Amino acid sequence: MTPEQIPNKMLELDPYSTWLGIKILECELGRCKVGMTIRKEMLNSMGKAHGGISYSLADTAFGFAANTHGKYAVSIETSINHIEALEEGDYITAESVIEKVKTKVGFNVIEVKRGDELVALFKGVVYRTKKDWEE
Repeated sequence: MTPEQIPNKMLELDPYSTWLGIKILECELGRCKVGMTIRKEMLNSMGKAHGGISYSLADTAFGFAANTHGKYAVSIETSINHIEALEEGDYITAESVIEKVKTKVGFNVIEVKRGDELVALFKGVVYRTKKDWEE
């Protein structure tokens, strides 16, 4: 399976990301950019997007990019800083770039943006297993 095919396969098998409306915008070895629109059912009691929404988008970008190297990769620790509130109708993107793969553990920082505006900063640690992605 090519690096570009793996995230598409992962998205096919992911009902939560599909429900969120996440789309893969760009993908290559070690990099994946995803996007989605905030919907009414994603809002919290204050009329803003629930923090889990931007978290989920960033986590998806993180997972997709980590798996492009051909091995099953799973997150073992993640966190997020919410910088700006999101509204219904906002379109947000998250891009994960993993430049070096030298060990079984990798670290990545993902920026979540509304246009050019940084709205959240996600940090993640991934563990790369020995299991290969197969067609």
